[in-house]
Amino acid sequence: MPADAVHFNIHDAKTHLSRIIERVELGEEVIIDRAGTPVARVVPLLHRVNRTAIGSLAGQVDLSEGWDSPETNAEIAADFGIGE
Repeated sequence: MPADAVHFNIHDAKTHLSRIIERVELGEEVIIDRAGTPVARVVPLLHRVNRTAIGSLAGQVDLSEGWDSPETNAEIAADFGIGE
């Protein structure tokens, strides 16, 4: 645990959860203590890369010929137990 992490006791953490989350969103790490002993660590989640933009995967995906053929789709459906 980083020495510079801010600590909250459980009561304060419950009372100020919104503020704690705001701090964590800004990159801080928060430690929750019970009776002076650290019991939980609240850390920011890694942000996912936005893959919704057109062309965001350009050069990273190689689709072989027939990747969306009816035969391929039927094989995939059969693998998952769905389809005809």
